[in-house]
Amino acid sequence: MNEFKYYDIPSPFPTLARGLFTRELNETQKPKKYQILVRGYDKFFNIGEVPWTTWASIEEHTAPPYVLTLKSNGCIIFIAALTPEKLVITSKHSLGTVQAVVKKYLDKLGKTEADLAAVLWEKNWTAIAELCDDSFEEHVLAYPPEKTGLHLHGLNIRSKHFITMPQDVVDEFAEQWGFIKTPSKVVNSVKEVKDFTTACAENGEWNGESVEGFVVRTHVTEPPTATDKGKGKAGSQGSSRSPYEAGSSFFFKVKFDEPYMMYRDWREVTKTLLSKGLSPSNLPRSKMKRAETKLDIAAREKFLAWMKSKDGMKDLEEVQAKEVDEEGKKVFGKTVILPVAIPGCGKTAVSVALSHIFGFGHTQSDDVHVKKAAPVFIKNVIELLDKNDVVIADKNNHLIQHRKSLRDATAGRYSQPVRLLALNWSLDKPPAMIHRICGDRVEQRGENHQTLRADTSKSHEDVIWMFINNTEELTASEVDDIIEMEVEEDLEQAVRRAVKGVAKALELEMPSEEKIQEGIEAVGWYEPKTKKPDEKKKETKKGKVAGSASGARYFGLLPEVDLIELLDERMQKDDVDEGMRQLWAKLKEGGRVTKRPHVTIVHKNSMETEKPLWDRCAALHAVTPAPPLFKGKLKTVLCNDRVMALTAEDFVLVQGSANGQNQEGADFVSKLAHEVRQRLHITVGTKAADIPAVEAKALVEGYRKGVEDGVKVLQLEGVEFKGRVKGMNG
Repeated sequence: MNEFKYYDIPSPFPTLARGLFTRELNETQKPKKYQILVRGYDKFFNIGEVPWTTWASIEEHTAPPYVLTLKSNGCIIFIAALTPEKLVITSKHSLGTVQAVVKKYLDKLGKTEADLAAVLWEKNWTAIAELCDDSFEEHVLAYPPEKTGLHLHGLNIRSKHFITMPQDVVDEFAEQWGFIKTPSKVVNSVKEVKDFTTACAENGEWNGESVEGFVVRTHVTEPPTATDKGKGKAGSQGSSRSPYEAGSSFFFKVKFDEPYMMYRDWREVTKTLLSKGLSPSNLPRSKMKRAETKLDIAAREKFLAWMKSKDGMKDLEEVQAKEVDEEGKKVFGKTVILPVAIPGCGKTAVSVALSHIFGFGHTQSDDVHVKKAAPVFIKNVIELLDKNDVVIADKNNHLIQHRKSLRDATAGRYSQPVRLLALNWSLDKPPAMIHRICGDRVEQRGENHQTLRADTSKSHEDVIWMFINNTEELTASEVDDIIEMEVEEDLEQAVRRAVKGVAKALELEMPSEEKIQEGIEAVGWYEPKTKKPDEKKKETKKGKVAGSASGARYFGLLPEVDLIELLDERMQKDDVDEGMRQLWAKLKEGGRVTKRPHVTIVHKNSMETEKPLWDRCAALHAVTPAPPLFKGKLKTVLCNDRVMALTAEDFVLVQGSANGQNQEGADFVSKLAHEVRQRLHITVGTKAADIPAVEAKALVEGYRKGVEDGVKVLQLEGVEFKGRVKGMNG
């Protein structure tokens, strides 16, 4: 939902919420129903930013009380109940970044996640807080330790319309659950709002504290401002149309330029000097208008002059001697090796081999079978690191918070810094390829794992998709060194790559060939210390490949292709129709290129006429340990002004690829009817959300029957793809 579209009247959106998470309630019924799980505030604006937030409009269409709450300078966090016992914690757009912060508050109160979830579920609330913590995310206005944490400032009903609880209810909830209360002030007129905020702006502070501004909370009165016809003088209903209904909760903000803009200038000046050099000639002239900024620069220049003195140079040398060696390299003491991976990459196999070859300490998160496993795993790493110079922290570490937890736990603990060395299995291949490779490995290891074990329902495939979708890419700033691994490599190749990288990074002697072979063989002897009992398999969520074929909406192939890479290259050629090129650009810009390309073979809606084909697909899906692998070619790009598709042709079995299951695959191909082959395609994307993907099927079928009116056609050079038949529900 593009931010600028919130300015439009009437609104193009079904709700004005900014920060909205829903889930489908009845997947098999029509019409579908959805539950709002997380509901943020409506998008709100600064004074004068839109017609309905001029002072005249606010005076005309709102009523007291006006509750002014301090505008927090942090990262907004939503906390809601997923079930009566489970919480869902999000930012405006993503899941799962700060669960540990919330749990810290609960632990301090001696309460549990279920305690808080029960209240939020009963009240149907989303709790809204600001995470103000410079160690998590630094903002312009700094927060001292006593004000670092979650500042609660709202409780919203989870509904389409904006309904938020009064401030006294919010404050009581903050006290009850240990959150920091957001300072507030109640006034009874728009004039009082103006007078108070003007005074704070002139002083640059409120209650002795620098402030960025205030959020003002009120409600819309009669008549509804969205019913006018857009006519009238400035300041009247005609020029202040609003998307709100009478009685709606309504927020606007009064944001101060100072001292916020001054601090921001200082930040930008500092960044420029650090990146371009400390010469005054590098100072951005636009940021140098304030006398305070010039004085800030003068203080730095005095410091730099002192640095050139005998005392300054001596102090600097003492600090540097502790941090770098004679060649200027950073000096480390101990090392934590952390994989960044998903299940099936081979992280534990490589870790076992490295531990055997080099004698490193090795601890696994999968060996921890308690409710709050993360702190126990970190504790195990530290205890092992106290006794060893190098420890392998064997966990997926696929989220930023996992890597940060290791950094925080080791910081300042020893006389010299602890090196974080990552074994990074990048997900830089088509998702279907990564899923196939990792899924096969989970199948092959069978029962030889603590928690994730393959079964006939193939529920492990859902878990792998979850990791593929949720992994946060590793950045160089998170660790001290990175060894890039390859998902496609077999065990021996992966171990050799890791050994070579570790020896170089830690400046160790390269092990002998005999020792490396011993390490590879040790993987074969490895058995987990403990195994967690199998839990009841959870129901497949929308958008993930169904573990059980019984829950599938359709069966199809998951081609191992990167559509953006493939079509970007082809669209650059001179023979491409300009209309097709423009549609491709719009699909990319709007995020409408399908993220998981698939070739539908049979849909549940056609069960009455194609039940035998459905059953054959279900049988292939269930083949163990590895279903047959098929291949085909993408030959033609088709589009009209609504949808784009790729034709899929020459569908055959990849011989020798299915571990003895070739007969099932060969039979499937031989029985695939001509009319089925004629509809095989990949839907690249639709121009808008209200255009159904099934239009791509009609486009392809029509083209193959000779209907080319309004169809733009582009030939590919027979791009080959591979894939397996899978039951899918999204």
